[in-house]
Amino acid sequence: MVMRALCGHPHVREVRLAGSRARGDAHDLSDWDFVVDTSDFAAVAADLDDLVSALAPLAAQWDPFAGHACYMLMLRGAVKVDLLFPDQPREWSGAWEPSATTLAAMDTHFWDWILYVEQKRRGRHGDQVARLLEDMHRLMLQPMGVKEPPASVPDAIDAFVRARARLDRQYRIEVPRTLEREVRPVVLDA
Repeated sequence: MVMRALCGHPHVREVRLAGSRARGDAHDLSDWDFVVDTSDFAAVAADLDDLVSALAPLAAQWDPFAGHACYMLMLRGAVKVDLLFPDQPREWSGAWEPSATTLAAMDTHFWDWILYVEQKRRGRHGDQVARLLEDMHRLMLQPMGVKEPPASVPDAIDAFVRARARLDRQYRIEVPRTLEREVRPVVLDA
C-alpha cells in the first residue's frame, strides 16, 4: 500500500522495501523502511502529506535527527513506516525547545523514537539502545527538564509522560494522547 501511494507521483522513480523487512530478519515490532528515489525531491516532499493520506497515518513528520531526509509515519497498531531519501543528506537539528507550539510535535517524535528504541532492544542491539536513550535524553528529555538519562525504555516513557504533563500545565494546553494509547501498550508488552 505504501508503494502504491507513492508511485503515482510523477517525480517518484522507484520505491523499494529496505531494512530488516527486506532482509527477512524482522520481528513483530520492526518498522517498515522504504527507500524513495525521486527526480525532484522538493516536489515529492511538498506532496507527501497528500500522498500518504490513504494510509491514514496517526502522525507524520520529518525526522529531525537523521543524516538524510526521512519522513516518519505512525499508523494504527503502532506500525512505524519510514520513507527514506538517502540522496538528500541533512544535518541533525538542534535539541528540541519545548513550547506551547512545539510540544505536540515533540510528543509525536517521542512515540516514534521510543518505538524505534524498543525495536532495537527486541532485536538484541543493546549497544544501540544505550546510545539512543542517551541521545533522547540530550535532545528531548533534558530540554523538557528531565535531569537523569533514562536507563530503559520504561524509564524513558515515565520521564517523558511526567515532563509532558508538567509542560501541559505550564503552557495551559493538552497534547492529544492518541499516539501514547497506540504505542505505550505495545512497547511495554515485553
